[in-house]
Amino acid sequence: MVLSLALAGPSWAVSQSARPLPLSADAVLLLDAQGKVLFSKNAAEDHAPASLVKLMTLYLACEAIESDRAQWDEPVLISTRAAQTPRYRMGLRAGDTPPLRTLLEGVAIASANDAATAVAEHLAGSEEAFVAQMNAKGAALGLSSTHFANAHGLPDPSGRSTAEDLAKLTIRLLNDYPSARPLLGGSTFVYRGRVYGRNISLLHDPWSVQALKTGFTRAAGYNLAVATWRSGERFVLIVLGAQTRSASYRDARTVLSFGFQEAGLQVPPEPPQRRIQPPRRAAERRSRALAPHARPAASRPAAARSL
Repeated sequence: MVLSLALAGPSWAVSQSARPLPLSADAVLLLDAQGKVLFSKNAAEDHAPASLVKLMTLYLACEAIESDRAQWDEPVLISTRAAQTPRYRMGLRAGDTPPLRTLLEGVAIASANDAATAVAEHLAGSEEAFVAQMNAKGAALGLSSTHFANAHGLPDPSGRSTAEDLAKLTIRLLNDYPSARPLLGGSTFVYRGRVYGRNISLLHDPWSVQALKTGFTRAAGYNLAVATWRSGERFVLIVLGAQTRSASYRDARTVLSFGFQEAGLQVPPEPPQRRIQPPRRAAERRSRALAPHARPAASRPAAARSL
């Protein structure tokens, strides 16, 4: 079943769901497989997209690969400008030549801003030229309320979008280029011997999520784009402006549960609450107090910080 792209019809004009849901986010939109609006909250409201702009970066990259203007494994020379793009980053260094595939994994999984800049420069010669292509493609896809200011989503007052437009973009990306799905559904990738990963509850809970992109800036709040396939039904969900990352995931579960119920599907049970363990140092102090002559266990080296 293919997600319909006819989003400008009457169903798209639904502005609010008849059933209010307790949500943290400023704007939310849930579509079913036919493009019908199942839930909407401020879906046409102007919003900072943050790293959800990387969906368009991925779209243009997949388009270039599909048209043989680029190859998955071709080397990409990293410029000084790309290497110095602010956080979050995957630690690219000027002069590195990682394959394009690894950079796209960095964009999709680690939301790496340096990787997005490197992809833009590689495909268009400069980030400015790539941004012009992003806006031209946005116009061609009918993203009438969207303007891209850069390839990564770092704060820029001219970078704006809506839940409506980002849902359209998500649908087109997954329909036009299925190769984007494993990128957006991935949890880990390796670069220079280091494993980069993301531990996102929605990718592990029984929600059948196969594509997910996060975004955050202080101006935007916590944004989320999700595509899920369940019992032959497909849904696309956009969450914009949640107050915390965990709140964006809670909002997603709440709205997906509503959508599953509307479609007559079984709603997954809530994941079990994790038992909170006492801090390691406190536990070690109690252990030493009970056995003052025991030798304390050696501390483990700190794990590498994930992006």
